[in-house]
Formats: sequence, C-alpha cells, structure tokens
Amino acid sequence: MDLKYEFYINANPEAVWKVFIEPEATKAIFFGSVLNSTFEIGAPYSYVGPGNDGDETVHVYGTVLAFETNKSMSYTEHPGPSYRENHADLETRVTLTLDVVGNCTKLTLVNDQWPANHPSYESTQSSWPMILSNIKSYVETGKTLDFGW
Repeated sequence: MDLKYEFYINANPEAVWKVFIEPEATKAIFFGSVLNSTFEIGAPYSYVGPGNDGDETVHVYGTVLAFETNKSMSYTEHPGPSYRENHADLETRVTLTLDVVGNCTKLTLVNDQWPANHPSYESTQSSWPMILSNIKSYVETGKTLDFGW
C-alpha cells in the first residue's frame, strides 16, 4: 500500500530542494500554496493557499519528523480540515530524499503508513506523479506543466 516514486531531475539537489521550501516555487508547484514551518523536528507544518476556505485554506498539515537541508525531509500528513471531517485521524507519512546521480538529482518520494480505507489513497496515488512531473519541469525549465485546470 506504500506509494513510492523516483524521478531524475537535471539539476543539483540545492535547486530541487528550493521547490519544496521557497514560497515562489511552492506556489508554482503546489497550486498557489506556501509551506509554513520552522522545519525543526517535531514542529508543525502546513501548506496554505487558495482553496475551499479562501486564500488561507490549509490543504495539508502535519508534523516534521526529519529535516536535513538539500538532502531529505519526512513529515506526517493530514488532509486539511475543509477536505475531510475526520482529517485528524487520516495520517500518513511522506519522506523525500535527494541523491546525486552524475550531474542529476534523484528525487525519491515515499508516502506510507496509510490507515486502512483512507479515502484519499487513490487520488493521492494519481496526484503524486503529476506533482513530481511538475517539479521536474519547473526545476529544469522554470515552467510548470499545463494540466488544463
């Protein structure tokens, strides 16, 4: 039931890392959202941006489990309150790892620890490849993909 994806990006880990951290990049990749966190182990984080609850919609949130700049991060993930009434019970874990391969960066994403019958499993399974493809495009070309929405 674990979701695991590997992408190779024609850039160094620092350039890929920025997409996950810097507001301009996160807005481009994560549908106008910014990542709010101190990134300390045990600290909360949230992706906040336009959505169901206006410009400050919490899309996902959780707790930072591990964080090593330009290398890896891991966090729990819950859907935002406006998406699921039982959002606090729907916890998964996301782990991102960046490794140098030649002059490229291998981005590995694992989304695991899914509770039984999680209502977002199937949509998440199909959305991660779109998000990761968008990251690859953005890092390599400075442009996001046009998914028609």
